[in-house]
Amino acid sequence: MTSRRLKPKNGLFWLVAIVGVILDQLTKFWVVQNFELGESIPIWQGVFHFTYVTNPGAAWSLFSDNGEWLKWLSMAVSAGLALYGWLVRMPNRWESAGYGFILSGAFGNGIDRVLFGEVVDFLQVFPVTRFPIFNLADVWINVGIICLLIVALFFPEPRPGKR
Repeated sequence: MTSRRLKPKNGLFWLVAIVGVILDQLTKFWVVQNFELGESIPIWQGVFHFTYVTNPGAAWSLFSDNGEWLKWLSMAVSAGLALYGWLVRMPNRWESAGYGFILSGAFGNGIDRVLFGEVVDFLQVFPVTRFPIFNLADVWINVGIICLLIVALFFPEPRPGKR
């Protein structure tokens, strides 16, 4: 009898998703433990600051007044992506990483929304421009979208009848 090693389906997807959530939650925990709400520390003056704020809404504080549904949307997207990663073999690494990043971002912010009713944000670029303050989960979602754009642009699905 030979022992056959089971290789997990979409290993890169799960690795990116799990590591992404861990890094997101660790950085948010660090900020909450070490900063006062509203405190800002310049890392590179005028370019990049750590600024601790909370956001009950979505990106750019959209839906801040009525964002209760956002926690359920975050968790539904997370569950859907996890189910997709469990059931469907992704054809290439870009797609696998892309969906893994999006899952880590949606789940990371979903955890905050479910546990605290708001998301911890702390990364501020070009403060003078008033660009929204964000977190690693937001970064992961954007990296995931870029990965999926790369798939769409450089790895298109072959059309039926064309080779």
